[in-house]
Formats: sequence, structure tokens, C-alpha cells
Amino acid sequence: MIKITQANREHSQLIAELGKQAFWESHGHSASKEDINSFIAKTYNKAAINKEFENTNILYHLVSFNDKIAGFSKIELNTSNINIKDSNITKLDRLYLLKEFYGKNLGAKLVDLIIELSKQNHENGIWLAVWKENQKAIRFYTKSGFKIVGEYNFKISETHSNPNHIMYLEYGSQNSQLSQKGEGYIRINKNF
Repeated sequence: MIKITQANREHSQLIAELGKQAFWESHGHSASKEDINSFIAKTYNKAAINKEFENTNILYHLVSFNDKIAGFSKIELNTSNINIKDSNITKLDRLYLLKEFYGKNLGAKLVDLIIELSKQNHENGIWLAVWKENQKAIRFYTKSGFKIVGEYNFKISETHSNPNHIMYLEYGSQNSQLSQKGEGYIRINKNF
């Protein structure tokens, strides 16, 4: 069973640990071990995650499968991108699943929820950056309706950056047509 929970400050250490493991699994070969370790130490620690919870535009969600924590997402509402003309757009900053949970439809459920939350906040679309060598993720986001609209160099360290695509899903007029049937809807448990 899939369960998605809105995270809070109490989950900061868990999110940091998930981020470390998932980043290693998905990007560990993209730069030197030293560069990856430095990036992880700076990005995925309790203090850094706690600081992000101070920003009310940042929302974290945890996803579990059969009562085991499988990954997390992070979105930031109202975050622009120079490649996108629209305003009031959401950034999908992180969607990480542990490798053992790939292929269980968890990413699709998270994306569906994130899009719904973005629309409920009157955003006009959602964008993300994805590593150009992560073909599996690019296919996943393309299947979800995202289109490549630009490029970005994701800085891992002072000496290394990974080339990324900027992908965007524009809601257009469908933003006012939020799902009323509840098909595929996932209840968010705020008491994880």
C-alpha cells in the first residue's frame, strides 16, 4: 500500500538520511567521490532541512510502501525560472526514491499529488531540473507531460557541474478544472 505524508520539521533527520542514500544511488557516479560527499554533507543534513521548513512555500512529502519509507519530494511554490515566461509556477526541487522501491508507481503518485497541490495554490505550472544522463527520469517526466524548455548546470562542487535539462509542465486552462471525482486521489496523512 502506498501512503504519502506531508513532512514537518520532526522529519528533518529522516529526509536528510533519505536524501544522502537516494542521491548516492542516482548521482553517485556523476562526479568524484569527494565532490559527491561534499555536496551531500552540505545539502542533506538536519540543519539544512530544518532551515528549509522555515520557508512556508517549501513543502516536503514522504512516501512509504507497505509501511516502509521509500522516498520523498520537495516542492517550492511561486519559484520562477528564466527559461519559463509564466509566473506563479512551482519548482519540483527533489523527487527521490530509494532504488529498492523503483517500479512500484511511487514516483507517479508523488507527481500526481504535487501537481494537485500546485494547482490548489493557483500556480500556472511546475518545473524541474533533471540530469541529462538520467534517461529513466527524463522518460518518466516526459510521460507525465513535462517538456524540455532549457538547460542548466547543476553545481555539485566548485570544480564540477552536471548538465541538466529544465522541464516544464504548463497547466493552462486545466488549472481551473481540479479533479472532482477523486480518481487516483491519495489522502495525505499529516500525522505520520
